[in-house]
Amino acid sequence: MDEPALPLPLGLNESNEPALPAGLGLPTDDDSGSEPSLPAGLFGSAEDEDQPEHDSGSPDDAGLGLTGFWETRVGTRLKDDHYEKETSILEARLQLEFERPFKSVLFNFTGDLLYDHPVNRDEIVLEEGKGWFDLRAASFSLSLSPETDLKIGRQVLTWGTGDMLFINDLFPKDWNSFFIGRDDEYLKAPSDAVKISIYKEFTNIDFVYTPRFDPDRFIDGSRISYWNGTLGRRAGTDAVVAVEKPDRWENDHEIALRLFKNMQGDEWALYAYQGYWKSPRGQNAATGKATYPELFAYGFSYRGAMGQGIGSLESGYYDSEGDRGGDNPFIKNSEFRFLAGYEQELAKNVTGSFQYYCEYMMDYGEYLASLPAGARAAHEYRHLVSFRLTRLMWDQNLTLSLFTYFSPSESDAYFRPKVHYKMDDNRALEIGANLFTGDYDHTFFGQFHHNSNVYVAYRYSF
Repeated sequence: MDEPALPLPLGLNESNEPALPAGLGLPTDDDSGSEPSLPAGLFGSAEDEDQPEHDSGSPDDAGLGLTGFWETRVGTRLKDDHYEKETSILEARLQLEFERPFKSVLFNFTGDLLYDHPVNRDEIVLEEGKGWFDLRAASFSLSLSPETDLKIGRQVLTWGTGDMLFINDLFPKDWNSFFIGRDDEYLKAPSDAVKISIYKEFTNIDFVYTPRFDPDRFIDGSRISYWNGTLGRRAGTDAVVAVEKPDRWENDHEIALRLFKNMQGDEWALYAYQGYWKSPRGQNAATGKATYPELFAYGFSYRGAMGQGIGSLESGYYDSEGDRGGDNPFIKNSEFRFLAGYEQELAKNVTGSFQYYCEYMMDYGEYLASLPAGARAAHEYRHLVSFRLTRLMWDQNLTLSLFTYFSPSESDAYFRPKVHYKMDDNRALEIGANLFTGDYDHTFFGQFHHNSNVYVAYRYSF
């Protein structure tokens, strides 16, 4: 699972971050189609089908014209936080999506005009999603042959089996959006990449090349307070994380590969990745800045029918190249990660799911020996379970949902209750909350307990 990119910035010696949500993608509650649909872990369509994403040679089938939505969201913290504003979210957003075929090429553009009150910046930083404009997609797609598709440009990428938990999905995430109550689609940040998809009878291949490293939009203190291991306390706007990011075109690239196949209804996949930890998992001892150490990752996944529901398995090995011996306290150790999930319809219009996730730190003895005196040690194993319960009512126009994360190894939890009401084909209302609790300030969810918030949203789609 891609770790919930919440970097405990410099807190390399703090307990392992609860690798947050993985597989991503519950189906979004609205039908605006504003974003490339994210495959929902256990909820939503299976990984990719064995067919190309689109038929570039059939322009009549491609969407034409301008679509999008206008939305406003307002939220407040439930507790006083000395390091952040009381308002957790206060924004107005206009998303415009344009898709048009030009002969054999399909062009897609999705951009958000945004007023973001808590972090109001005039300067636009597209790679970090900051400023009054966020470019979600700008890509060209075409079929090179009946078996080969090519997509170039800014695009939202995702794969894996987890529901809001990630292992082999090492594409960028936006954890700030997730924790303040933006729509679930915004958990996935865009990548500037080239994607080649090859469809063969014996297997299908996805190859993604990102010429310059695209990191997570991680928790750095500018919007959400966090545990700072260097200071030994919670911090926020008073100690925004400074980072050294690999930023050279071509030299600091990422490569992701997936081999996948649907066999008699069962979906199998193998994965490989070469790049960097997606959130800061290292520290430059000379400057004190957080760093992104090099990372290789390998894994597999399975999803298929199980009993009266759908079961899934996923695992991955994270090879932290800069600390293969486990004795460098300034770089995160290598890890093995495992995820098992199950989803089933419990009653008419009621669906439930369960996931178990585990992180195992390699070379734990060497890690302990390398810690400075007095430093707090992370756990060798980090266990996390998640539960999702969804109820549809009023001709499926009203959705009641609760997603819960609980870590028995760290004694903390995260609750995401939500009520979504579709008023008509264009209008929707949503009320939700992000509730954090924990016995300690330094654990993954426990560090955010002062960031618990409630929010309300209104969306008009066109």
